[in-house]
Amino acid sequence: MARVIHVFRRPDRFVAGTVGEPGDRAFYLQAIESSRTISVLLEKQQVTVLAERITALLGEVAKRFGEENLRESADAAASPRSDTDPLAVPLEEEFRVGTMGLGWDADSSSIVVELLAVTEEEIDESVVLDDTEEGPDALRVFLSPDEAKAFADRAEKVVSAGRAPCPLCAEPLDPEGHVCVRLNGYHDRNPVAETE
Repeated sequence: MARVIHVFRRPDRFVAGTVGEPGDRAFYLQAIESSRTISVLLEKQQVTVLAERITALLGEVAKRFGEENLRESADAAASPRSDTDPLAVPLEEEFRVGTMGLGWDADSSSIVVELLAVTEEEIDESVVLDDTEEGPDALRVFLSPDEAKAFADRAEKVVSAGRAPCPLCAEPLDPEGHVCVRLNGYHDRNPVAETE
């Protein structure tokens, strides 16, 4: 079967979001352009890495090519507002993300995000950000620097909206309690109260 590459050159929306309660959340990236919506499933760590790499790429582009390459063109829309809306429904997963690619398109002054479907075969790196007919299905999104920054900011908020970390071991705290490895498995984190 031929490879399908979903390309969004001017997305109305590209966001990270979740479904479920903290501790049992599924993470999605969703691209919307006109009446077309594509949602892909991925891991929390992949969302974190993508947000960090986008931020780093924006910094690198500014350093190499100057801040003017990060500014919107005069005919571009105003800076995107902070998007706090939930994911669009119905939420239909197109594929689970395996490999991610990121690049800078100097012609359109855009960050290019490419998400490739999980595959059992090893992926040849040449298929990332390429239109070859062989390879896994992909979602390719072009983002202005402002849109890329807005995506990274929201992604970081989505990831951090989960369970609070334990102040001793940094593992997520559950509402039912937490067996902290730093306390050798004891639940009580206030041993002073027992000695009084």
